[in-house]
Amino acid sequence: MTHAIPLGLVGLGTIARNQHLPSLEDVPAFRLAAIASRNASLDGLPGYADIDAMLAAEPDLGAVSLCTPPQGRFAQAAAALRAGKHVMLEKPPGASVSEVMALDRLAQAQGVTLFATWHSREAAAVEEARALLAGATIRRVRIDWKEDVRHWHPGQQWIWQAGGLGVFDPGINALSILTRILPDPVFPLSALLEVPENCQAPIAARLSLQTSRGAPVEAEFDWRQTGPQTWDIHVETDGPEVLLREGGAKLFVDGAARISAEDREYRRLYARFAELIAAGQRDVDLAPLQLVADAFLLGERQMTEPFHD
Repeated sequence: MTHAIPLGLVGLGTIARNQHLPSLEDVPAFRLAAIASRNASLDGLPGYADIDAMLAAEPDLGAVSLCTPPQGRFAQAAAALRAGKHVMLEKPPGASVSEVMALDRLAQAQGVTLFATWHSREAAAVEEARALLAGATIRRVRIDWKEDVRHWHPGQQWIWQAGGLGVFDPGINALSILTRILPDPVFPLSALLEVPENCQAPIAARLSLQTSRGAPVEAEFDWRQTGPQTWDIHVETDGPEVLLREGGAKLFVDGAARISAEDREYRRLYARFAELIAAGQRDVDLAPLQLVADAFLLGERQMTEPFHD
């Protein structure tokens, strides 16, 4: 592509400011041209209250990136696709598997790109882990994904509502890595969901999964951890023992450190988005969201003490 694609950013919350804005500055394939946000704006850029107003006033936009909560995102994405814009979806790509499938069909019919992103798959060590495991027989997997919700999601009430996913909002990052690095598909056998009395989404969850070849996968997600945070995936095989730490930024093989790198996940996402547009392709992998949906379907709900931010 010889000219930068004008892009409209929808939603200007924490993730947009911390990740999308600086990443767009570093990816020359795109030019940030407009913002749609109910409560915020950026100096020097046209700002609109919602995506419909932005699309009406900015017909030259080539792409739209959605950074809004998953509830209600379907209508925003559908409006952009119907307007002929390429669309990038923040994770999780929607509030349900079915609605994202519908968006994918719409994108295909419109002849535009739809990119359902999983930023943790772009962590520095994920692809090396995938290569190491490609020819291995998996014996067991252990996931520990524990963090402090008050630090990472202060005041975000939508995340505790139906469709907000609760602890699966970070937990789905682990599942996105899992479904990328393992050579075999996985599916859940059971789940225990700890739900605060005043919320609709879980604050903690334990999942028992299995690969299609019968290897056990145990995952524990918890939003109540203070102090050092834990984002680990440990894979035992008939060959190397693979440990991903810090959300995939660090790789240990048989106990020895192999990769440790800075966070460039969102820069890689936007570069990938540009590649998909140039090739006229879509990328909509729903495996991580399907696992979360299955966990809710199979999960035993256990009420726990109320959560107060």
